[in-house]
Amino acid sequence: MTATRETRAPAPVPTAEPGGTSKPKRRESQGFWARLRRDHPVLLLALPGIAVVIVFQYVALGGNVIAFQDYQPYLGIGRSLWVGFENFSILFSGDPEFLNALRNTLYITLLQTIFVFPAPIILALLLNSLVSNKVKQAVQSVLYLPHFLSWVIVVAVFQQMLGGAGMINNFLRSHGWDTVDIIGNPDAFYALITSQVIWKDTGWATILFLAVLSQIDRSLYEASAMDGATRWRQIWHVTLPGMKPIIVLLLILKLGDSLSVGFEQLLLQQQAVGRGVSEVLDTYVYNNGVIGGAWGVSAAVGLVKGLVGLVLVLVANKIAHILGEEGVYRA
Repeated sequence: MTATRETRAPAPVPTAEPGGTSKPKRRESQGFWARLRRDHPVLLLALPGIAVVIVFQYVALGGNVIAFQDYQPYLGIGRSLWVGFENFSILFSGDPEFLNALRNTLYITLLQTIFVFPAPIILALLLNSLVSNKVKQAVQSVLYLPHFLSWVIVVAVFQQMLGGAGMINNFLRSHGWDTVDIIGNPDAFYALITSQVIWKDTGWATILFLAVLSQIDRSLYEASAMDGATRWRQIWHVTLPGMKPIIVLLLILKLGDSLSVGFEQLLLQQQAVGRGVSEVLDTYVYNNGVIGGAWGVSAAVGLVKGLVGLVLVLVANKIAHILGEEGVYRA
């Protein structure tokens, strides 16, 4: 019998370096112009968005110079008088209107951090517990809809429901019961605006959390179930740790935007409850700048608000790094 022998192709011989060591060849990276020629269709599609960001986000930053001027619109930035830091004196002089706006802003921020921020996390956990994907998709579609409504429509809907001539009060009046004042009641204003934000944006905010939940390894749940973990134990020890990075990231971004608490929403309802409870820093800038003509003071308040938001993001990001999270960026 003749034995057949399998033939194998010879292994490639690595190229030798001048120093005697062999090193595999690396594919040379393309140069800048080569990548530009390759990706120019995508870059052309992105140009309109880039132009909008540059014009309305970066070029507009130059307008902050009026915070150091006695700005007059008919004179323009070039001919308005420079007053240095005089416009910033309102921040330290104890102006009652400014302090009231700052106090309302901080209080609304606290309420939204406690009640609004966790709402999409809880809703995502509830949706994730649904067994039927069809039911889950149907519920998601309904919950997303309010996000696409403008604040004008949202406020109008709440007025039609809870206003003095709204559906609830008409029902109470038709049965001879006492009506309830919610829309025009300053004591109920903070609960009202918090519920409006939850109704409008919670469904849309669940998208990110549902995406994170879909990436958690299912074998972790199976292993915890074999160890006797209940559903709540699985959420606490598997689900929430898996969601921790995105929760920390969104919380940092929330802190950066913490002094902006819904300009349109509050301005639309300010006449009903008065400026005492509804005046925040954004409406203060509008009422004193655009309406009152104190452009320099309003610009100074807006500039300080932006700087405070930047500092909050940097500090929160540093704390996230100390706790072992990625945060927004890593230096």
